[in-house]
Amino acid sequence: MRQRLRRIEDQARLAATTLHERFGGIMAPTLRLGVTGLSRSGKTVFLAALVHNLVHGGRLPLFAAYAEGRLSNAALAPQPDDEVPRFPYEDHVRALVDERVWPASTRRIAQLRVTIEYETARLLGRRFGPGRLHLDLVDYPGEWLLDLPLMHLSFKDWCATSLDEAARRPAESRHFRGDLDALDPLAPAREADAQRLAETFTAYLQAARADPHALASLPPGRFLMPGDMEGSPALTFAPLRLPEIDEMPAGSLWAMMERRYEAYKTHVVRPFFRDHFARLDRQIVLVDVLAALNGGPEALDELRRAITSVLSCFRTGRLSFLGSLVDRRIDRILFVATKADHIHHTDHDRLERILEHLVAEAKARAQFTGAAVDVAAMAAVRATREASVTRDGEVWPTIVGTPMAGERINGRVFNGESEIGLFPGDLPNDPSAVFSEERDEYGVTTMRFRPGRVERSNTGLTLSLPHIRLDRVLQYLIGDRLS
Repeated sequence: MRQRLRRIEDQARLAATTLHERFGGIMAPTLRLGVTGLSRSGKTVFLAALVHNLVHGGRLPLFAAYAEGRLSNAALAPQPDDEVPRFPYEDHVRALVDERVWPASTRRIAQLRVTIEYETARLLGRRFGPGRLHLDLVDYPGEWLLDLPLMHLSFKDWCATSLDEAARRPAESRHFRGDLDALDPLAPAREADAQRLAETFTAYLQAARADPHALASLPPGRFLMPGDMEGSPALTFAPLRLPEIDEMPAGSLWAMMERRYEAYKTHVVRPFFRDHFARLDRQIVLVDVLAALNGGPEALDELRRAITSVLSCFRTGRLSFLGSLVDRRIDRILFVATKADHIHHTDHDRLERILEHLVAEAKARAQFTGAAVDVAAMAAVRATREASVTRDGEVWPTIVGTPMAGERINGRVFNGESEIGLFPGDLPNDPSAVFSEERDEYGVTTMRFRPGRVERSNTGLTLSLPHIRLDRVLQYLIGDRLS
C-alpha cells in the first residue's frame, strides 16, 4: 500500500512539473535528452563533443538544420534545475583540446542547457519568425544506471540474482561468500555483522568493477560512489542466503537487511528515476561494443542482459497532444556503438550490425510501445586517422594515432608521444558469429589513444572537435525538432 501511494505521489509530481514546463515553453520548447551508458562507454566525452560542435559549428553535413544553413545560433544557457550541479563543459573541452587527455569519468549527476536558434524549413512556420529550442542534457555515473531495475525487485529476488552473479565471479567474491556462509540470516540482527558483510560485499563489487573485461558494474551503484551517504544504514546491507521458510522473524538479520534494501530504493533509486529519467523526451544509449567483443561471448551476454534490464525501466512510447501536457514518454531511442575510430571505416557498418544483434530484445520492447528505435556507430571525438600499409604485396587498412602513456602491445610500452600505425583486425560479416562460443578469433585489437590535435583557423580560432557520424546522431535525436 505504501509503495502504491508513493507511485501516485510521484505521478502527481511529474504531471505538475510537466504541465509547468509545457506552458512555460510555448515560445521556446524544451527537449530533454537522456545520455545513458554503462561505465566506460564515453558519456562525458559525447556530451562535451556534442555541445562543442553545436556551439562552434562543426563539420556536420548530415545534420540538416546546419547543412541547410538554418542553424543561426547555438549557445550555452542557464540550466533549468538549480539544485543539480552544472556539467563542467569548459573543463572537459580544455582537457581534450589543450592537454589531449580524456576527461575524468563522471562522479556525480550534472546538467547543461544549450539554446538553439534556427529558421524553420516550413513555409508557414517562417511567418512566425525564428524558432528556439532548449536542449537539456543530463550526465550521471554509469554505476547509477544499473540501480533502476532494483525498483521492480524484492529483496528476496535481488538476493537470488546477486548471489548468482557472485558465483560467476568466484575469485572476486571469495571473501564475501566466506563471510556470507558464516552468518545465519534468521539469527538476531547485529550491527557488527551487517557492517562486516556490507564491507566485503562492497570490496567484491569494486573488484568486479576493476576487471578490464567487465562491461557492466553490479548494483547497488552507490556502494561504489557513496558520496555523503557513506556509512548510512541505507548503504549498509548485502544479499543473504535464502532461508527455506516463508515468514522471516522480526528482529532477524534478514529483516534488517530487507528494511535497509527498501530504504535504498526509496531514498536513492526512486528519486533518481522520478527527478531525471521520468522527465526524458529522447534517449541515446552508448555501448562500448568493442570492449565487449574482446571480453568474449560471456561479456557480450552480460552487456545484452544489462541493456535489456535497464531499458525495461524507461517510460517509452507516444502520447496524444493532451496526454503530453501532463506526462512524458521517450519517443525516440538511439543505440550507439562508441569508439568507432578504433577500427577502419570499412568495419563501421559491421559494428552497427553487431550492435543491432546485441540490442534486438531491448529494441523490440521499445518499438512495441510506439517508440522509434535505431542504431549507429560513432566516435564523438576522433583520436585516429586512417592509412594503408603494403606488406608482401598485400594492402592492410590501418589506423594511426598516439597511444596513451603506458599502453602496451607486443611487449612495447608507449610514452604518450609517439604515433603508431595499427591494423585493428576485421569484424565478421555475420554479426551472430561473435556471440558463438565457437567463434573464429578475428583478432580485434583495441588500445587507448590520446585525443587528436584540434586544428586552428588562420585567426587562431580553435575549430570543432573531429568526430565520426556525430552529425548523423544529432539528426536522429533532434533534427525533427528543428525542421
